[in-house]
This record gives sequence, structure tokens and C-alpha cells, in this order.
Amino acid sequence: MVRTLRAELGTEHGTVQRVAAQLGYGVESVRAWVRQADIDDGAAPGVSTAEGRRVRELEQEVRELRRANEILKRAASFFGAELDRQHRK
Repeated sequence: MVRTLRAELGTEHGTVQRVAAQLGYGVESVRAWVRQADIDDGAAPGVSTAEGRRVRELEQEVRELRRANEILKRAASFFGAELDRQHRK
């Protein structure tokens, strides 16, 4: 949508405000979409939408793996203590 509007309307002063008013969105929302579209197109530096999504997925995976490791450490500690008690009898 942003790219199409940019092609039709150009990037002259006030375009973002006009487009936001025409579509019924906030000016800052439209401005953020334009900024993100520039990043996704490689015209501006920053994290693309796909890269951001991948980072969030990897962060979620790291959280899950850390949680699983903590569970495994506790289980190993519990069963190790239980084996130690059985060995002493």
C-alpha cells in the first residue's frame, strides 16, 4: 500500500498527512509504515520486517531452550540425589 501510494502521490511535503487523512489513519502510523517500507526496500538502513520477525522467533526459541535446560538441570539434580540415597543404603 505504501509503495503504491508513494508511486501515485510522490514524496512531496504533506503527502503523509494527506494520505493519513484520506485513509483515516494517524499521521505517525502512516509515517512509520513509509519508514519501514524504505527499510524493507533497502533504501534506508535498519532492520527489515523479515529480519525483525526472525529475531523475535529466535529469541522465543532461546527462551524455550533455557526453560527446558533449567527443567533438565533440576531433574538431573533430583534423580542424582535419589540415586545417591539409594546407593548409601
